[in-house]
Amino acid sequence: MKIYLAGPDVFLPDAIEVGQCKRSLCERYGAVGLFPLDNAVDLAAATASMQIFRGNRAMMDEADAIIANLTPFRGPSADAGTVYELGYMAGRGKLCLGYSNDPLPYRDRVAKTHLVSSSEGILFDEAGLVVENFNLVDNLMIVHGLDLHGCPLVVPDIAPADPWHDLAAFETCVRLVASRRA
Repeated sequence: MKIYLAGPDVFLPDAIEVGQCKRSLCERYGAVGLFPLDNAVDLAAATASMQIFRGNRAMMDEADAIIANLTPFRGPSADAGTVYELGYMAGRGKLCLGYSNDPLPYRDRVAKTHLVSSSEGILFDEAGLVVENFNLVDNLMIVHGLDLHGCPLVVPDIAPADPWHDLAAFETCVRLVASRRA
């Protein structure tokens, strides 16, 4: 079983080490982890971004499943690139799993930084747009996409002290993949 390891982890200063830890956890459960930074890319090349895209797409095509780190990144929601990868894999009929190390509902995270007003229980952001409020950890399309194409979003009861390096929820996803093969 090959698992594509999606997420904003690639932007961490110790991304290579995090990727190795994730690959090791996959191996422990009899799977092979495919980490995006395993692709050889010349970052100085004019075509670097396309090399990254094509390399990651090739890894996803090779994979049997995806585990997406959906911990909020640079805002109240999951990383846009990771969400694209999750949708790509769902569209190809592959097993989709995801986790978020932030258990707060999406509405509450938006309210922390973007809330301007509320009326009759409806929240509006600073642009006057309605804030999705289904008491889900992220956008309903992400959460229910996982429900229908794999397993429910894995979320800890309490946010870990270091959401970028705590791999407990990730390991739960790996165990779920392994249990599907048993």
